[in-house]
Amino acid sequence: MKFLPAFTAVCLAGAASASSPIAEVICEPTERMTQKLSRQFGEELHSWGTRGPEQVMQVWTDKRGDWTMVVSYATGTSCIVAMGENWEGNQAEDPA
Repeated sequence: MKFLPAFTAVCLAGAASASSPIAEVICEPTERMTQKLSRQFGEELHSWGTRGPEQVMQVWTDKRGDWTMVVSYATGTSCIVAMGENWEGNQAEDPA
Protein backbone atom coordinates (compact mmCIF):
# COMPACT_ATOMS: atom_id res chain seq x y z
CA MET A 1 0.00 0.00 0.00
CA LYS A 2 2.21 2.74 -1.33
CA PHE A 3 -0.09 5.69 -0.73
CA LEU A 4 -0.48 5.28 3.07
CA PRO A 5 2.62 7.31 4.04
CA ALA A 6 1.74 10.02 1.52
CA PHE A 7 -1.88 10.13 2.66
CA THR A 8 -0.80 10.37 6.30
CA ALA A 9 1.54 13.25 5.48
CA VAL A 10 -1.17 15.09 3.55
CA CYS A 11 -3.65 14.65 6.39
CA LEU A 12 -1.15 15.82 8.98
CA ALA A 13 -0.29 18.88 6.94
CA GLY A 14 -3.89 20.07 6.75
CA ALA A 15 -5.43 18.69 9.93
CA ALA A 16 -7.06 20.88 12.52
CA SER A 17 -6.19 20.37 16.15
CA ALA A 18 -8.23 17.67 17.86
CA SER A 19 -8.15 15.86 21.18
CA SER A 20 -6.58 12.70 19.72
CA PRO A 21 -3.49 12.54 17.50
CA ILE A 22 -5.16 9.69 15.62
CA ALA A 23 -8.14 11.91 14.81
CA GLU A 24 -5.72 14.43 13.30
CA VAL A 25 -4.43 11.81 10.92
CA ILE A 26 -7.61 10.13 9.75
CA CYS A 27 -10.50 12.63 10.02
CA GLU A 28 -11.31 15.45 7.61
CA PRO A 29 -14.39 17.38 6.51
CA THR A 30 -16.25 15.01 4.17
CA GLU A 31 -15.72 17.14 1.07
CA ARG A 32 -11.95 17.31 1.65
CA MET A 33 -11.75 13.57 2.37
CA THR A 34 -13.63 12.81 -0.87
CA GLN A 35 -11.30 15.05 -2.87
CA LYS A 36 -8.17 13.48 -1.40
CA LEU A 37 -9.34 9.94 -2.01
CA SER A 38 -10.51 10.56 -5.56
CA ARG A 39 -8.16 13.21 -6.94
CA GLN A 40 -4.93 12.58 -5.08
CA PHE A 41 -5.08 8.81 -4.70
CA GLY A 42 -7.21 7.76 -7.68
CA GLU A 43 -9.76 5.91 -5.59
CA GLU A 44 -13.41 5.54 -6.50
CA LEU A 45 -16.37 4.91 -4.22
CA HIS A 46 -16.96 1.18 -4.56
CA SER A 47 -19.79 0.56 -2.10
CA TRP A 48 -21.58 2.10 0.83
CA GLY A 49 -24.24 1.42 3.43
CA THR A 50 -25.87 3.14 6.36
CA ARG A 51 -24.85 2.47 9.93
CA GLY A 52 -27.70 4.04 11.82
CA PRO A 53 -29.43 7.30 11.00
CA GLU A 54 -26.31 9.48 11.16
CA GLN A 55 -23.47 7.40 9.71
CA VAL A 56 -22.59 6.06 6.27
CA MET A 57 -19.85 3.45 5.79
CA GLN A 58 -17.98 3.67 2.49
CA VAL A 59 -15.40 1.50 0.77
CA TRP A 60 -13.12 3.30 -1.70
CA THR A 61 -10.85 1.32 -4.03
CA ASP A 62 -8.25 2.01 -6.69
CA LYS A 63 -7.16 0.06 -9.77
CA ARG A 64 -4.21 -1.51 -7.91
CA GLY A 65 -6.52 -3.08 -5.32
CA ASP A 66 -5.78 -0.71 -2.43
CA TRP A 67 -8.89 0.03 -0.39
CA THR A 68 -9.97 2.52 2.25
CA MET A 69 -12.96 2.22 4.58
CA VAL A 70 -14.44 5.55 5.61
CA VAL A 71 -17.24 6.44 8.01
CA SER A 72 -19.05 9.67 7.16
CA TYR A 73 -21.00 11.38 9.92
CA ALA A 74 -24.05 13.63 9.62
CA THR A 75 -21.92 16.38 11.19
CA GLY A 76 -19.94 16.69 7.94
CA THR A 77 -16.83 14.85 9.11
CA SER A 78 -15.43 11.65 7.59
CA CYS A 79 -12.85 9.37 9.19
CA ILE A 80 -10.72 6.57 7.79
CA VAL A 81 -11.33 3.50 9.93
CA ALA A 82 -9.39 0.88 7.93
CA MET A 83 -7.07 0.55 4.93
CA GLY A 84 -5.69 -2.42 3.08
CA GLU A 85 -4.57 -4.06 -0.15
CA ASN A 86 -5.76 -6.67 -2.63
CA TRP A 87 -9.44 -5.67 -2.73
CA GLU A 88 -11.51 -8.05 -4.80
CA GLY A 89 -15.12 -7.14 -5.44
CA ASN A 90 -17.76 -9.75 -6.14
CA GLN A 91 -19.91 -9.38 -9.22
CA ALA A 92 -23.64 -9.56 -8.56
CA GLU A 93 -25.17 -12.67 -10.06
CA ASP A 94 -27.82 -12.27 -12.73
CA PRO A 95 -31.03 -13.74 -11.26
CA ALA A 96 -32.33 -14.67 -14.73
